[in-house]
Amino acid sequence: MDTSQYMGMFLEESMDNLQTLNEALLDLEQEPDNIEKLNQIFRVAHSIKGMSATMGFNNISELTHKMEDVLSEFRDGSLKVTSEVVTVLFDCLDTLEKMVSNVELGNGEEVEYKVIIENLEKISNLTETFIKEEIKPKENVENYVNLNSEQNKINLLLNEYDNSVIKQAIENGYNCINVEIILREDTLLKSARAFLIVQELEAQGEIIKSLPSTEDIENEQFENELDFLLLTKKSKEEIQELTINISEVDKVNVAYVEVNNHAEEAVAEAVVEVIPYNKEIVNNTETKPKKVETHEKKKELNNNKRAHQSVRVDLQRIDKLMNMVSELVIYRTRLEQIVINDKSQELAETLEQVERTTSDLQDLVMKIRMLPLDVVFNRFPRMIRDLSVDLNKEINFVIEGAETELDSTVIDEIGEPLIHLLRNAADHGIESKEERIASGKDPVG
Repeated sequence: MDTSQYMGMFLEESMDNLQTLNEALLDLEQEPDNIEKLNQIFRVAHSIKGMSATMGFNNISELTHKMEDVLSEFRDGSLKVTSEVVTVLFDCLDTLEKMVSNVELGNGEEVEYKVIIENLEKISNLTETFIKEEIKPKENVENYVNLNSEQNKINLLLNEYDNSVIKQAIENGYNCINVEIILREDTLLKSARAFLIVQELEAQGEIIKSLPSTEDIENEQFENELDFLLLTKKSKEEIQELTINISEVDKVNVAYVEVNNHAEEAVAEAVVEVIPYNKEIVNNTETKPKKVETHEKKKELNNNKRAHQSVRVDLQRIDKLMNMVSELVIYRTRLEQIVINDKSQELAETLEQVERTTSDLQDLVMKIRMLPLDVVFNRFPRMIRDLSVDLNKEINFVIEGAETELDSTVIDEIGEPLIHLLRNAADHGIESKEERIASGKDPVG
């Protein structure tokens, strides 16, 4: 498959995803128990791995996969989120960024990354250092979601972390839904079809468990069955309708999952109601259940639809559009002079409409070129965090006014000067923790 046509999209999305990971890791370091942030990090890292593997950049995919191993231990609760571990993950992100930049420059992937992989593997294999939590698992205790239907019986193994995620989500008004999908026997590209299903489900909520695993899906090491646990605001009927309409899906079973704690047995059981949903039944019937939606629910669905209504546009196209609008303004001025000379009332009225439309178009193009300062500012928290570690200083970095918009040309120019100003402020404007305490100041500058 020729992937060159997707190179621009890969580069843009990879850099955006890496920036998202930088910001999310900073937040996770401050809030180690933030489950939603951890899930976001895992999801974005998986996107980078999948895209790079598809494009044939195996080194990027391999490094991201090792990063996922560490993130998996965060999710399992077997590894603490500490500054030491986060620093290694930041080193991994820096290396990934260099790899992507080299791809953009046509330098291939000539970036040394084996040391980073070794560091990530050391963390994954660590069992008796301060990084690991002391975990005393109860013997012969397993947490299962038991799914029973006439056709099958599947057990999804849940760990303590998964149970806490489900409980917290249900308390916050989410539904935990088990989605079992069976593909048609004649499905050719099962892996590609499975990822379309995963993409659709992730658009509706958060997948916390998958059988087979994402790695097995990538390698197409599964039969025709896919099983997911999904946290979502949607109802099971809505999830049914979305998944059954995906091409080459033969059958869908959905179920609400409710976790019940049994302290004496130390087992978390899920009581589920499974509703078989067969595509043949849907296609052969004209009777559909009535949908009763409140105003708030309709509003929520509409908001979800609007969330994805944006496109990437090359800046050169916007510049070309701006030049064409400028020419329209020139022609409009010439027409104004012609109207003055002809003194035609009908032509004057038409020109007035042209003037109004041209002015609106000019304003719109100018606004399209405007970007929030957050595009520049979002690099700084990571930089300040690294400086505070290197300089052994405690720095509280606060950003205000990031929503202010400037022309994209100005945005491109102010980044580097601001970086130098912030570095100088951290180096020379803030004393070390010990010096500040000795001077009677707050240790945090």
